[in-house]
Amino acid sequence: MQKTKLFLAAATFAAALPLLQGCFPAVVAGGAAGVMSAHDRRSTGTQTDDETTEWRANNRVPDAYKQVAHVNFTSYNRRLLITGEVPTDEAKAAIEAEARKLDGVREVYNELGVGPASSLGSRSTDSFITSKVKGRLVDSNQISANHIKVVTERAIVHLLGIVSEREAKVAVDVARTTSGVKKVVKLLEVVGDDEIRRIDSQTLGTRNPPAAAAPVESR
Repeated sequence: MQKTKLFLAAATFAAALPLLQGCFPAVVAGGAAGVMSAHDRRSTGTQTDDETTEWRANNRVPDAYKQVAHVNFTSYNRRLLITGEVPTDEAKAAIEAEARKLDGVREVYNELGVGPASSLGSRSTDSFITSKVKGRLVDSNQISANHIKVVTERAIVHLLGIVSEREAKVAVDVARTTSGVKKVVKLLEVVGDDEIRRIDSQTLGTRNPPAAAAPVESR
């Protein structure tokens, strides 16, 4: 329970950062991102590419829809998820078409809803659901929450990440049993256990591994 409270507090702070730009030094956000990066199964280069893709995708939303649509882009391992709300099917198709033109994107998942843009209250609820899912992943002690990207829109939870079959099952079970969740969309990349071990060994090898625990002697 204490782990969940600490995680929810950190997640809430992280979710609020986009609303507080200019109020906090960049070093704070940079430090938090560095900690998360150290436990990511993507290479640092891929993480950078994903962030760049999100920025470029945002800039490619057609001008005709920028003021009437609520669109979010989430890139994970060069797979781009589009969520939010647009006024028409034409807008949904046009935004997807522009996203597919981006270099380096392996796949595009268009999960845009057609209808009015969600309210601030609805978006706050979505952020809270995301925090609850991440907190329950921590409490499960079966998977690192840093290996799962959780995106919630209109109470629909989308799961991205590079995971084993066992980890995928845990993540889906946690998400689908979290209060307030209406549906779970599984976009996880599921690979074999040997591949997971190789990725974990490789990513740790490119960064500073955790310090070895000191020996303990009983007296």
